[in-house]
Amino acid sequence: MAEVEKKGVSDQEAKTVPPEHTKSSSSFFSVADVVLRFFLFVSSLVAVLVMITSKQTTTILVTVPPFTTPFPVVSTAKYRYSPAFIYFITALSVTGLYSIITTTMRFLALLKHKMPTTLLLLLIIMDVLVLGIVSAATGAAGAIGYLGLKGNSHTNWMKICYGFDKFCKHIGTSVSFSLFASVILVLLVLLNTYALSKKILK
Repeated sequence: MAEVEKKGVSDQEAKTVPPEHTKSSSSFFSVADVVLRFFLFVSSLVAVLVMITSKQTTTILVTVPPFTTPFPVVSTAKYRYSPAFIYFITALSVTGLYSIITTTMRFLALLKHKMPTTLLLLLIIMDVLVLGIVSAATGAAGAIGYLGLKGNSHTNWMKICYGFDKFCKHIGTSVSFSLFASVILVLLVLLNTYALSKKILK
């Protein structure tokens, strides 16, 4: 009888002990999350810095009717002149701060080998919200940048990148890093959603 009880206790203990592959997969998700959030911070920081340093002053030739002879005008292009670029910097700055906070949280969870399901669900929701903010900022800044590059003949909006090449290169580079940040956020949402499903089904 004692042997049967001992066997039952040992079977119960074996069931409660998580398998090794579950621990390793959980650690993989945590490490991948921390790495992705670090890259999210770097891409957000670079996007903001490149946009802030996009100021350029140049001399352009302007023709004013009824005069036919162009005359030089000193003009300056700054990100502050466009509400879309101001929103872009604000959104990416918030994203950078968010990435610092969440990276710290995930790193501490990795050290403790414990990630509560509620916290994981909250991270997914917040990642989706930040993804919407970054996507909107990227689209707005990209639209203004494309307008400066190509202009719009239907509304007589002139392209300016022929005179402000440095400014436009900064805008394009900044938008590219912001797009990269959006891709990272998509990967984070997918990764954590899969990790959450594994925790629920376990």
